[in-house]
Amino acid sequence: MARRAPGIRFVSALEALDTAQRQAAEIVRGPVAVLAGAGTGKTRVITHRIAYGVEEGTYTPNRVLALTFTSKAAGELRGRLRAMGVVGVQARTFHAAALAQLNYFWPTVAGDTAPKIVDNKVRLLAHAADTMRLRPDTNTLRDVASQIEWRKVTMRSIDDYRALGRTVGSIGADALADLMRAYERLKDERRQLDFEDVLLACAGMIESEPRVATSIREQYRHFTVDEYQDVSPLQNRLLELWLGRRRDICVVGDASQTIYSFTGAEARFLLEFGTRYPDATVVRLERNYRSAAPILGVANALMRGRPGALRLQPTREAPAPDPTVTAYADDEAEANGVARRIRDLLDGASGERAAPGDVAVLYRSHAQSAPLQQALARQGIATNVLGGTRFFDMPEVRQAIMAIRAAAVAPTDQGFADAVRDVLRGLGHTDDAPDAGGALRGAWEARQTILRLAEDEGEQATLRGFADSLLARAKDQHEPAVRTVTLATLHAAKGLEWPHVFLVGASEGLLPISYASTLEGVDEERRLAYVGITRAETSLSLSWSAGSGRSPRKPSRFLEEIGTDTLRVGDATAIAGARRPSR
Repeated sequence: MARRAPGIRFVSALEALDTAQRQAAEIVRGPVAVLAGAGTGKTRVITHRIAYGVEEGTYTPNRVLALTFTSKAAGELRGRLRAMGVVGVQARTFHAAALAQLNYFWPTVAGDTAPKIVDNKVRLLAHAADTMRLRPDTNTLRDVASQIEWRKVTMRSIDDYRALGRTVGSIGADALADLMRAYERLKDERRQLDFEDVLLACAGMIESEPRVATSIREQYRHFTVDEYQDVSPLQNRLLELWLGRRRDICVVGDASQTIYSFTGAEARFLLEFGTRYPDATVVRLERNYRSAAPILGVANALMRGRPGALRLQPTREAPAPDPTVTAYADDEAEANGVARRIRDLLDGASGERAAPGDVAVLYRSHAQSAPLQQALARQGIATNVLGGTRFFDMPEVRQAIMAIRAAAVAPTDQGFADAVRDVLRGLGHTDDAPDAGGALRGAWEARQTILRLAEDEGEQATLRGFADSLLARAKDQHEPAVRTVTLATLHAAKGLEWPHVFLVGASEGLLPISYASTLEGVDEERRLAYVGITRAETSLSLSWSAGSGRSPRKPSRFLEEIGTDTLRVGDATAIAGARRPSR
């Protein structure tokens, strides 16, 4: 049974859910599909549903498997369930669950330890290329690695892949297929598996070994799958094998946030769930608790009429500014203009003052980040780039945690927060921040974040307990918010939110990206734009530049789809001949 505070029944917590959320949380048996729009509380529904099932005695915690796509998301699920008094639920990524099963059953099935995992696919591919006397560069090898991953998760043989006629750089279809075979041979000789092989091998083991299938299906009886729109054919096949004939499965997702088709994700599994399970309960979550009404107007206009699109309904009553679209003469002008607007926002020039951690600048590709970082640094604004080094992997953070643990050995008369401050000062931390931009400011922000976490702990905390808490957060990938302006690609921003969002580069060639040449490709780019828009809580600012040189840019077709009755044209840098977004 779930642990709970004395005198409090868990069912009372369901009363805090809205009608649709509660419906999803209370149905704990049979197939359930939760179509959850951006900001509608899907993680809240997942955790309350699992906790309610445990509370009612329907679920035994260790027989529940909650599947996610990132270790961070799995850690967040475990943390939320622990906070609700539910322990023992297995929240894992598909790969982590499959690898655990492979390592457990392989000795019994094969009479040996499981093969090791390839630690560097590109390096192994380079060795395979050497056997064919090929000398592709690193970027080409990365693209080949991506094609190998796509081939496997879409469950295609090498011959099937060859028939598609795909090429990578100067490597033709036949040579590419031969390189894939050389890679597989080399991997087998070294007795290694890559990450996709883990899923394939686990699926094969369940299919071919009835005793393994029986044992796994006995262990896990209730399944929840988060971000179901992102499953690949291979992941969905493995899920079906885990289920067997069982039907206690809840899938949660949003077809409008399918942004990983290039890795093999197929939203059809979510959209066709009701067809595969005719008796499934389908719940639509459309009440948005994140974004102001004007922002939702932009999101809804962009996705109008698209398959599986949900119409987000605002719940926030506070007034909010209309989203704007601003045009600039070139990329440098755009970066400088956005930096000036963020400076005004942080200074409270227009009224309410924002904190740096409340602001994000989103873009389509990493190449767009450099001029933005430079422009923001010139305004004295510190930034962090998502997708870089994780907080707990930073050497300054690891050093600080070890120093705090070491300081716990000696007795001190200081208060807890002051003791942590002294430890950090011993590592070079100062009260005054260095200039924005560069590694010194990044290290200062990291240590300042640790100090802020210590101040939040209260004076009853201990140095040893604080260090252990930081290590537990690192294990769960529960990273603290650093008080800087965030720069992120649209892909990296998925699942996050900020009060103020600047989405830059809304021009043809950048969003949609130039190589999105098919209708399917453009639809994926539209969903990326939708993800970026729905990250914003209070204000949303879009911008584009006419570029420079011989290939001037036009505003993104997505701006035209949204229209000027939803987007206000900002007081932009004037561009002769630039089209205004229109219906």
